Amino acid sequence: MRSSNPVFSRRGFSRTGGYAGFDAGPQAGAAAHGNPYAQPYAGNPYAQPTNPYASNPYAQGHPGGPDLQQGYPQAPAQAAPGRMTIDDVVARTGMTLGLVVVAAIAGWTLSLPVGVGIGAAIVAFVLGMVQTFKAKPSPALILAYALFEGLFLGVLSRVYNEVAYGAPMQAVLGTMAVFAGVLIAYRARIIRVNRRFTRFVIAAGIGFVLLMAANALFAVFGGGDGLGFRSGGLGIAFGVIGVLLGAAYLALDFKQIEDGVAYGAPREESWLAAFGLTLSLVWIYTEILRIIAILNND
Repeated sequence: MRSSNPVFSRRGFSRTGGYAGFDAGPQAGAAAHGNPYAQPYAGNPYAQPTNPYASNPYAQGHPGGPDLQQGYPQAPAQAAPGRMTIDDVVARTGMTLGLVVVAAIAGWTLSLPVGVGIGAAIVAFVLGMVQTFKAKPSPALILAYALFEGLFLGVLSRVYNEVAYGAPMQAVLGTMAVFAGVLIAYRARIIRVNRRFTRFVIAAGIGFVLLMAANALFAVFGGGDGLGFRSGGLGIAFGVIGVLLGAAYLALDFKQIEDGVAYGAPREESWLAAFGLTLSLVWIYTEILRIIAILNND
């Protein structure tokens, strides 16, 4: 199954009948079905002449492969040159999130109009979609997305702060708490990212986005709060669902990173991991911000 998450759909992180496609061994008879990974170098940019991860339990066709997060092969003592490491992911994520924070502070302190914030959100959305469908991660594109997303968040946070003073800082603390909680639960294997979990999260995420889009359309053309999914008790309930979905996508981000490091993803993919983490954290922040504003108005 190929993930519909914009980040997980990227080259190298696709889930096609299995997980962790990096350096996966060739599959018997796969070439006849158009599998680009059927032979070494037959369209697989990560294939090696000698497969160091032949025991990859998530490669297609692996007999009796265990459930996800079990049976990981031992990673080399030192990462091969040009391969992604945790340090790479931390550094790129720090750059991306740092730019979001700096741009948000600028958007707030400059008191940019709401229209400018909406325009920045549209630009960020377009840049994010362009990166989603690019063959390779583009650091410039990802950083540009972070810049415009930060400007939008700065304007949004200032508006919500006027409605509920202190809400942005509370939302930041809440986002950090969710991140830490999901990371601890993932490392302790309390959260198990398997095929069923991934399918459920993707389906729930698509449904949630479509429902919120419908609510927005009703609000624009019908006035008021549309279907009422963003105010009152119903708004709080959907806000909590949004936070839980964001936390679930964080778990998928962690799985993506773990697979990439374990199976030898190229270093450039660390930018994609940073992009995915940024998307999830922004989602969680905005949902928590909305919940706090609703609670302060009730």
